[in-house]
Amino acid sequence: MDTMAVTLEGPGRLALKRLELRAVEASDVVVSIHWSGVSSGTEKLLWTGEMPPFPGMGYPLVPGYESVGRIVDAGHDAQSRIGEWVFVPGANCYTDARGLFGGTARTLIVPAARALPIPESLAEQGVLFALTATARHALAGGHAPDLIIGHGVLGRLLARIAIANGAPAPTVWEVDPARTHGAQGYDVVHPEADSRSDYRSIYDVSGDASLLDTLVTRLGKGGEIVLAGFYRDRLGFDFAPAFQREARLRIAAEWQPEDLAAMQSLIQTGALNLAGLVTDVAPAGDACAAYPTAFEDRDCLKLVLDWSELA
Repeated sequence: MDTMAVTLEGPGRLALKRLELRAVEASDVVVSIHWSGVSSGTEKLLWTGEMPPFPGMGYPLVPGYESVGRIVDAGHDAQSRIGEWVFVPGANCYTDARGLFGGTARTLIVPAARALPIPESLAEQGVLFALTATARHALAGGHAPDLIIGHGVLGRLLARIAIANGAPAPTVWEVDPARTHGAQGYDVVHPEADSRSDYRSIYDVSGDASLLDTLVTRLGKGGEIVLAGFYRDRLGFDFAPAFQREARLRIAAEWQPEDLAAMQSLIQTGALNLAGLVTDVAPAGDACAAYPTAFEDRDCLKLVLDWSELA
């Protein structure tokens, strides 16, 4: 079996080509992908060659961990799953390319446990399950955010999930005028317009390692900074201001299966609204032109590839 897949051949070099797939094992499912999301965080670092050393890193690789489609075949032990509409958080099913993170392809083979049933009615919004789980994992580790740095998709999800869980509406900082719209029940302000310096919980999703000193000065006593983005540069901060505030620093890592399950419940009950987060959809056949849009166009919050017309 083989599939069409997006491959990164090296920094700045992207191709759409056919790859051979490994054999289907007894507990595997075969998923025909309809939508796959492009990450403007981790995938951009792969594209630019700035990704820090990471297990499984190397080229050529298939990126992507935000795929949605239908199970069309399965191994002996997973036959009952055929026909389900599922979210797949990446795959490692290629014989001649690395699967980091492996989800941006027309057909995927994954263990059945990695295929999460989701409502087909979500359409392209289904690719957002990974980011909602990422946001929930960060939130589950401590206090709800009083301040969020960055109004991209992850920042918006943090705010929406916090409110859906009953927390007070956070303030969101954003310096890019193109990203200030779309707030749902919270305020988006420029940092210079905010004089507050007693925040208990600051969540940073900017990926900007230079902000730590500024964020420390905005904490109240015993406050916490949560690093929920992904950073290419070395992180550092002045000790004395952090010492005076007894500041805490927490790093939110990968989401876990329970995060996906919790977000599935919030979405299905309507408590969490995903509208307005996917701004661009492109045919998968145009992937080579679409990826730069996802990384460079500030009006693009989230770009999704449509695989439906690509065999």
